[in-house]
This record gives sequence, structure tokens and C-alpha cells, in this order.
Amino acid sequence: MSSRKTVAAAALAAALLAGPGIAQAAPQTVPAPQEQVAAATITWTLERASHPTQDQQSAYDLITKAMNAAVARYNNLSDLGKSITVRYDPGVGTADGSNNGTIRFGSNRSYMTERTALHEMAHTIGVGTNASWNTLAGGGTWRGAQATALVKQFDGSGATLSTGGGHFWPYGLNYENEFSNTAADRHVQIVAAMVRDGL
Repeated sequence: MSSRKTVAAAALAAALLAGPGIAQAAPQTVPAPQEQVAAATITWTLERASHPTQDQQSAYDLITKAMNAAVARYNNLSDLGKSITVRYDPGVGTADGSNNGTIRFGSNRSYMTERTALHEMAHTIGVGTNASWNTLAGGGTWRGAQATALVKQFDGSGATLSTGGGHFWPYGLNYENEFSNTAADRHVQIVAAMVRDGL
């Protein structure tokens, strides 16, 4: 190829590359960092005697296992937040939970389970224990749209959340024989929906 043809070919190539319609790689832009709001979490502490008896230590071990499982399930399936204080109180018949964030386990070891911990955690969050419960749960049926829609999703269009005595069902985990992994997951999801409803 003559040098004149080589120069002409190079000039033509340069003109084509510089002309309109030629795709050129644009510099890659880094996406701006987006603010992420951290989900709230549930935390818990166990009040322990400084020199526990064998009975206390046995209870502490069972309570710790139950609470760790329940808190992990709530934190995995919801964005609820609460700081809970747990006590071993042999004077309590079974277990109880208060809206102030306290759970007490009595001496009956059969209640030192994840099921009981989940149920009592719901009370600390407001189930049956705060003023809005009476508004949303009065009359025997939950009135909030979110939790009502969720129980219908789980159990069909005719399903309702029944309420009474500061409790709800299905999925209230009111008795040990109601516990399964599915029921426990649904319990947490319903409690979270109740909170969205205004609990």
C-alpha cells in the first residue's frame, strides 16, 4: 500500500471514530451511597444471682436457651425493637410478660421453652398489655388491617384473628401444643403486623 493510501485510510478512520453516532465507552460512575436505616432489634438480659444455687443455675440455662431461640426468630423475621429484662422468679406460676419489657419465668421447667419466650415477648411488645390493644382487639376480633390480611393469607379468606383475655389466636402460641416452626414464624409475623396496625 502506498504511503498516500495509508495516510488517507488513517484519516478516514479517525474521521469516522470522531463523528456522531459512534459509541464510545463512557466513564463508569460509582453509584452514590444510599442511606440505609438499620432495622431495630430485640435484645435481652437475664438478671442473675451473684452466687446462684443449683436450682437457679438450672433455670438460667433453660431460660437462656429459650430466650436466645425466641430473640433470634424475632430478629430474623421482624424489624421490631425492644430491650427485655428476664428474671427467674419461682413465685410466678408459669411465666408473664409486661409492656415495660420484663419477662418472669416461674419454677415450672415445662414453661422454660421457646414457645413461652415468644408468647411472653409478644406481651412485652404490647399484645394484651398496652392501651391500643383494647381499641384494636376489643369485641373478640382483631380490627387492624395488616394482621387481619396476614392471617387470611395464612389460613384462607374466611380466617380471622380472635382475641380475648389479652391473647390472640391462631398463632398466639398460648399453649405448648400449638408450637411448630411454622406457627412460631407466623406468630412473629402477626405480632409485627399488629405493631404496624398501631399496637
